[in-house]
Amino acid sequence: MKPGAALSPIVERIAMLSEPARLRALCVLEREELSVGELARVLQAPQSTVSRHLKLLSGAGWVRSRTERTATYYRLVLDDLSEPDRAMWMLLRSQVEGRGEVAADARRLDEVIADRQTDSLTFFGRVAGQWDAVRQELFGDRFTSEALLSLIPPDWVVADIGCGTGNVASLVAPVVERVVAVDQSGPMLKAARQRLKDWGNVAFEQGAAESLPLDDESVDAVVAALVLHHVEDVQAACGEMARVLRTDRGGGVGLVIDMYAHEREEFRYQMGHRRLGFEPEALAGDLCEAGFARTRVRALACGASARGPGLFALAAWK
Repeated sequence: MKPGAALSPIVERIAMLSEPARLRALCVLEREELSVGELARVLQAPQSTVSRHLKLLSGAGWVRSRTERTATYYRLVLDDLSEPDRAMWMLLRSQVEGRGEVAADARRLDEVIADRQTDSLTFFGRVAGQWDAVRQELFGDRFTSEALLSLIPPDWVVADIGCGTGNVASLVAPVVERVVAVDQSGPMLKAARQRLKDWGNVAFEQGAAESLPLDDESVDAVVAALVLHHVEDVQAACGEMARVLRTDRGGGVGLVIDMYAHEREEFRYQMGHRRLGFEPEALAGDLCEAGFARTRVRALACGASARGPGLFALAAWK
């Protein structure tokens, strides 16, 4: 017998699960049976890559497959595994569950399952499904979200912190009295001015989120959309959001949109991110320490083509 021959099967099993994508796939497939396309959405990977991993996992006995019409579905079933494999898997799962990309996969899995249920309702509902298609054909797919902005009181002043090229300001300006767009980057403010040149109710201020160029209690709402992961002192930025908010007109609300904590280190040097996302509960704690009384967190659904980390919305009331 060659040296190490007795260890070869064990080494092969470990090597099979040493690939992060296969490990993530198994975490997902233990929770839910998925098609190749669905798993590709969850893992944010090309279907060809996912298919290759599934072929290896299936051949090694880690997942079972079944065919339904033209689709093949895969699932990890603990009872199908040998006792050593089951023990190995449960140990590995305990080390990664709820962390990094595995946590992001779990959120995307919930979206995929929700979409699957919606597709089923649309298919069997017929009339409802037809109406959705007709409505989108006639009116597009943006009118509902834009109409909901009309729920914002028209006399509000809204601060758009880290406004960038003016995405948030362009949505809010048509429905409020005034928007103050703040960014520390001159080129970004220049782009925002160009984008919003037709709106006379938008003011532009250059300044950092940690030291806003706004008076105390001067705005009714403040928005920080995909901004705080660029900020060095997040607690100071939260304090500034609380400082500038007024509460005498039913406002006093802050809205943070940002990424869940992730492990994509390349974001630091590619896009200048100082933080790799946030744990929403910890960020909510920072806001409460800054003077906000209550908070609410919602996971934001991402489109099927999205390739970035998951997003959340954190609303806070002063």
